[in-house]
Amino acid sequence: MGDAEIIPIGTRGRPGRGTGTAPSSAARGLATPRAAAEPAPAKKAPAKKAAATKAAPAKKAPVKKAPPKKAAPSAEAPSAGAPSADAPETPVAERPATTTRDRAPGNGIPAADWLAAVQAAAREVFGDDWEPQLARFLAFLRRRVTGDYLIDEYGFDQEITERFFMATLRPIAQKWFRIEVRGTENIPTEGGALVVSNHSGTVPIDGLMTMVSIHDHTGRFLRPLGADLVFKLPFVSAMARRGGATLACTEDAERMLRGGELVGVWPEGFKGIGKPYSERYKLQRFGRGGFVHAALRTGVPIIPLSVVGAEEIYPLVGNIPSLARLLGLPYIPITPFFPLLGPLGLVPLPSKWLLEFGEPIRTDELDPGAADDPMLVFNVTDQVRETIQQTLYTLLMQRQSVFR
Repeated sequence: MGDAEIIPIGTRGRPGRGTGTAPSSAARGLATPRAAAEPAPAKKAPAKKAAATKAAPAKKAPVKKAPPKKAAPSAEAPSAGAPSADAPETPVAERPATTTRDRAPGNGIPAADWLAAVQAAAREVFGDDWEPQLARFLAFLRRRVTGDYLIDEYGFDQEITERFFMATLRPIAQKWFRIEVRGTENIPTEGGALVVSNHSGTVPIDGLMTMVSIHDHTGRFLRPLGADLVFKLPFVSAMARRGGATLACTEDAERMLRGGELVGVWPEGFKGIGKPYSERYKLQRFGRGGFVHAALRTGVPIIPLSVVGAEEIYPLVGNIPSLARLLGLPYIPITPFFPLLGPLGLVPLPSKWLLEFGEPIRTDELDPGAADDPMLVFNVTDQVRETIQQTLYTLLMQRQSVFR
């Protein structure tokens, strides 16, 4: 044991590691696999020879420079590919370094493949003519960012209305309510005109559907006259202005009609949309005939519009007047599904809609002072109301069912 060389801790039993000197004969014997597996039989040496061997200095083996020391893997979680203690060590230069770049999911994908993927996505969104569509969309974004767009004196934004409002309402009109439009030839292609319609549905969706139907069939924008409540609501007010609505007053109506706009009015107001389901398609009073005054003063035609189908989207079966007065609302509706089903009850029923535009009632043939004649104003108002009521009865007879 006197000739055995001490192996430093941390060398994992490999002779010569960490010492810088050649291993002794005893250490080489320990490192030989054959010597470890099949120990050779011990031979007795003569005492003199053994003593001579002890006295003679050991022959030094040529010094070999040990490879750089490597950190040993953790004993608790050894690597699957780590060599055992007895296996020969793999040179460091032969092991390829692993970097985070090699592990990135997109590593190795050529730029052409990325471009092809972007083109395929654009084709899915914009169709086969995706390039001009994308160019128009980018141009639209540039105009909105730089402020290069027009808004009229009432706050109407034609680009936003056509690209977003109409695009949003169109699938509802075509797929959900399946609106059938008749008599669009009675709408003048240019110049001022006043569209007068019945009002129903608990929520004024019929006005929105009328707007998109007129635009799709004639290309014109309907400028609705809204109640005071519409312009008191924070978000709704801004959207209504952008969509072309303005306050339902005689002054604004006359200015629009003189400017050649197509103006829409619903004379029943909240009495029409808030009436119970048992009184459906029975027109309420048309107020004091303010819309007739505006039409007579500007000499524009009055186009009666009858809408069938809006009464069934939210069948009104009750009301909470005390809560409505507390919240400052005209009514709090109770339907078969709201508030029983919560937000799900706000989804309108998919009733079948029919819209019919009647023949225009001419006002340009009357005297300039006809608007100051109360009896004439009353007669024209009653004529418009009766025309709409009779058309509603006719459409109800033609409709096969509520939902078909």
